[in-house]
Amino acid sequence: MKSPPRDGVAAVVVPPAPRVIPKAAATKRPVRTHAGGGRHLSAGWGHTCAVLATGMVKCWGQGGDGQLGLGFKDRGGDRNGMGSALPPVDVGTGRTAVAVSAGGLHTCAVLDTGAVKCWGEADHGKLGLGDTKNRGGQPNEMGDALPAVDLGTGRTAVAVAAGGMHTCALLDTGAVKCWGDGTYGPLGFADQENRGDNPNEMGDALPPVDLGPGRTAVAVSAGASHSCALLDTGAVKCWGADWHGARGLGAPTKRDGEPAQIGDAFPAVDLGPGRTAVAVSAGQGYTCAVLDTGAVKCWGAGFYGALGLGDINHRGNDPTEMGDALPAVDLGAGRTAVAVSASEEHTCALLATGAIKCWGRGNRGQLGLGDQRDRGDEPNEMGDALPAVDLGGRVEGR
Repeated sequence: MKSPPRDGVAAVVVPPAPRVIPKAAATKRPVRTHAGGGRHLSAGWGHTCAVLATGMVKCWGQGGDGQLGLGFKDRGGDRNGMGSALPPVDVGTGRTAVAVSAGGLHTCAVLDTGAVKCWGEADHGKLGLGDTKNRGGQPNEMGDALPAVDLGTGRTAVAVAAGGMHTCALLDTGAVKCWGDGTYGPLGFADQENRGDNPNEMGDALPPVDLGPGRTAVAVSAGASHSCALLDTGAVKCWGADWHGARGLGAPTKRDGEPAQIGDAFPAVDLGPGRTAVAVSAGQGYTCAVLDTGAVKCWGAGFYGALGLGDINHRGNDPTEMGDALPAVDLGAGRTAVAVSASEEHTCALLATGAIKCWGRGNRGQLGLGDQRDRGDEPNEMGDALPAVDLGGRVEGR
């Protein structure tokens, strides 16, 4: 079976106790590190962005489509080009950012005013500016010259999630709006049309995702071609591509982009009797959630052990694979998680101890374990056998 397209999202999630409102792409609260000056961090397909304590945004890595907001040049390959030599992204006169999300080939930020600005590759309208013109690569495309995304009359954003080919925002009302590539239905409509690539498709003309009567979201996550929201009830609903069970429906068919897949007609993910989620993260063809117990459950594509279950089996596309039948990831004796991030083919969790554990594909050192081995694809690789990432200090999520 053809693998899904590459995901752009690998972000951090943060909890306020006792309830977590997570994900760098989907939360108002940033992760803090003891050693760093950053207050928000998001890693995309080939680039990374951070919001500094000053509210400045800095991006580095692959820049060929303007996703760094600094022209077409890659940054970060020369250590002399980092630090004070790395210019901040110009988000507008007097403006600062409160959150940033790095997607496949584009980047979005929530500003201090609640406005959203996106730059980089604009294919399918994922910048939300009514065209398919890239921004951030040429002079005079950033700063005051870069329009904010029209979210609707009087509306602001509290979070933004840049996915592979689409973008979602969590509004101040708790509504979710998505735009960009509509193939497979990740925008949450009963069609597969793109939004944001032509005039008059944004603002009040762009409906919110129907989450069900009276329901609002507290977090949103955009994956490769599917999206998920954490509702005010603690339920998780996912829509879009259902490769290998990424939406957790326990259904044998993919149901990609079929009509009437949202609202009350669309079921929440079965996390187990009485269980709710406090965080959700959509990756490439799979999804992970932190439950109210601190356990982590992942479903969808199991390539390279990304689900952390000691095999490469897919889960979530059969009725017998969800709920209590879906094992929690073994994080170690007595260990619980406060945050999780699903990416292209690997997953990381922030534990309550401040440690970070990663599993799945390790071919580029993305697990942070000093080698290129995969973890989680065979028995006896998880739990206490899985080392924490050595960062020289703990990560603080409170």
